[in-house]
Amino acid sequence: MELTCPQCQGRVFARISQHGLRHFYHQVRPPDCALANESPEHHLLKLELAMAARTAGWRAELEVSSQTGDWRADVLVYDERGQPFMALEAQLSPMTPDDAQLRTNRYARDGVAVCWIGLEQRPWQRAVPSLLVRPPKERGEAWIVWHGVQRFDWAPRTLKARANWRHVIRPLGEAVGWILGGRVQTHTAADGAVWWTAPAYAQMSVERARMEAEAESVERSITADRVYRLDEGRARAAERRLREAIEAAVAIEEERQAELRRLAGFFQYAGIDASVWEAFTQMVRSASGKAVFYGEQSPAYGNGLLVYAGPRWGAERRLAGVVCPAPISLAGWPRDLTILVPNQTWLSRIQAAARSPVKVAVLNPVTRRSAFLRVPR
Repeated sequence: MELTCPQCQGRVFARISQHGLRHFYHQVRPPDCALANESPEHHLLKLELAMAARTAGWRAELEVSSQTGDWRADVLVYDERGQPFMALEAQLSPMTPDDAQLRTNRYARDGVAVCWIGLEQRPWQRAVPSLLVRPPKERGEAWIVWHGVQRFDWAPRTLKARANWRHVIRPLGEAVGWILGGRVQTHTAADGAVWWTAPAYAQMSVERARMEAEAESVERSITADRVYRLDEGRARAAERRLREAIEAAVAIEEERQAELRRLAGFFQYAGIDASVWEAFTQMVRSASGKAVFYGEQSPAYGNGLLVYAGPRWGAERRLAGVVCPAPISLAGWPRDLTILVPNQTWLSRIQAAARSPVKVAVLNPVTRRSAFLRVPR
C-alpha cells in the first residue's frame, strides 16, 4: 500500500530522524507543500504544542497570522472570549537575540504573549520566555521540558542557608498547562535572564534578596565605622539610614508586585502583558501631567479599568479615563471621558463600535509612541 501526504498527495516513506523521531518524508519534495518544507522535528513539535494546549482546556490553532501580517504563530491559543492571548513558537532554526526580542515585541503590540520552544540551548533564550524540550525516545512516551521552568530552593529560610534557582523537569503538556493557566509567570533575574516560575518562588527570592541587602548594609556600616572612626552614635545613625533606605526600596517593590497581582484579572481580560504595564503607566502619567491611580474594573464602563488623576499624591482624585472598556459599552459614552488603549488592536475595536465621538489615547508601551484622536473622525 502506498502512503501519500495529506496536503499535496505526494508519495511518502517512513524513517527515523537524527533525534530519534519517527516521521514520513516525501519521495519528491514539492516546493509548495508546507509539510514537506519543514523539518520533522518542527512539524511534530507544533502538533505536540497544539495538543498540550487543547488537553489543558484551551482552543489552539496551527499556523495563524495576524490581521496585518506582522507575525505568524506556529500555535495560537485563544482565551475564553475567543481572543488570541498566547503564541507557542517551535523555534528550531537559528535566531539572534535581537530577532527574538523583535518578534516577541510584534506579538506584544497586538496583546499576545509568546513562549519560544527549542531543543538546544541558544543565546536568544536568555532574553525571551522560552522552554527547552526533549523528544520521546520510545513510542508512547511524553516530550519533556528540561530547561526554562525553575523553582527557588531555600530551606531553612535563614541567611546562612544556601539558596538557588533550580530547573524543574516536567512533561511538556504539564508545563504548557501551567503557563496558559497562569500558575507560572515570567521572571527576570538580576543578570537579565528570563524564565518561568511560580509567583511564590519569585516572592521568596525577593525575601532572600532583602535579607542579603540588610546584611550587606550592616557590614558596610561597620567597615565605614572602622575606616572613618565614626563615633558609636553616628555609626548607629548611618546603619539606620541604610536599613531604612533598603526597607523603603523593598517596600516599593513589594507594593508594585501586589498591584500587579491585583490587576492580574484585568491583564487577562485586556490581553496586556504585565511586564509592559509600568511603561504604560509612565505614558499615562506623562500624558496627564498628574499623579495617576488605578481603581477597579467597572461594569458601568464596559468592565474597563478606572483611572483617577490628581495634582499630587494625597490630593482629591477625579475620574480621568478608562483603560480598555468593552466596545459594546460605547453607546452613550461621556464625550470628555478618555478611553486609554495600549495598541492598534484595541483601537480598531473602539473604531468599529463607536457611533458618537469619543476621545481615545493610544499609548503603546512597546514602541513608546502615543496618539490622541477623536473616534469616529
